[in-house]
Amino acid sequence: MDQQNSKVEIVLHINDTLDEDGRTFLTTMLEKNEAIHSAEFCPLHHHLMLVQYDRNRVNSQEILQTIRDQDLYAQLIGPI
Repeated sequence: MDQQNSKVEIVLHINDTLDEDGRTFLTTMLEKNEAIHSAEFCPLHHHLMLVQYDRNRVNSQEILQTIRDQDLYAQLIGPI
């Protein structure tokens, strides 16, 4: 499977209210994982996070657990 076909984007709902520093910390922490191509919050909906990743190297449940390991409550909404 080529790299383009292994790229997936998911939407996560972060139930906790994060300020700009908290959102920056979370996106930066996720992007340190080489399997994650990008992580960003929706500009108008700061509780929704888009994460694009290589499904051959990490899965959505692992990403969700990484967020929960930061003592945040998050839910997987699904793929885009």
